[in-house]
Amino acid sequence: MRLFLPIVKSLRLAWRLIFFLCYTTYIVTEIRLKKALLNIDLRGAMRVRRRWARTLLHGVGVRIAETGTPPDFPCIIVSNHRSYLDPILLLRRIDGFPVAKAELSKWPVIGKGAQLAGILYLQREQQGSRMQTLRQMEEKIKDGFPVIIYPEGTTSGLAGTLPFKKGVFQVAARTGTPVVPVALCFADARDFWVGDEGFLSHAGRRFREKELHVELRYGPALQSAEAEKLMEDARNWIEAQLLQP
Repeated sequence: MRLFLPIVKSLRLAWRLIFFLCYTTYIVTEIRLKKALLNIDLRGAMRVRRRWARTLLHGVGVRIAETGTPPDFPCIIVSNHRSYLDPILLLRRIDGFPVAKAELSKWPVIGKGAQLAGILYLQREQQGSRMQTLRQMEEKIKDGFPVIIYPEGTTSGLAGTLPFKKGVFQVAARTGTPVVPVALCFADARDFWVGDEGFLSHAGRRFREKELHVELRYGPALQSAEAEKLMEDARNWIEAQLLQP
């Protein structure tokens, strides 16, 4: 049996990569056609995206447990950042705008799909881009959408979190926008995408496995006129969830 296990894992990986590319292409095509022929609005495109996220995650072996209630109101959702799966995990239940690095726009298929269904791109090395993204976040919240952001700024394999960046909490405090913390608790630390490992290397290594397990824990809506307090309360809540045995 041990002799066949590497072959089984390689076949599983090949199938999942083919499934990812074919299904994502199908969904992007569906959104484009529905926009062109049926004139669906952004919320309609987000509903299709939600179906894509649910089906894709299940198809590649990601098994998800949840506690708490995903927010369906205008808010800023802040989460710890572990892997490239993080936005998809949240978008399977939430119709909102994730904030992602601008490099994603150049990814084949998925970059175009993200633009069609709602995303905010950030050039992390440009200070002006950060301010523009914060303004765009405020606009989307005024339009009635949640915004999803990872205030660590990068992935982390720490037991807790990296320090949070303050800008998003300043927006929340100034505008009175609720902040909803979410803890992403992966069962296996090998699922963390950290360090210098490339995307294809990490995906190829982890999607050979039969299943990947993760729990999403949705926290309470937090509000304060003080950005520091919002940031501290959100980070403390997330870290408390991550550090639970």
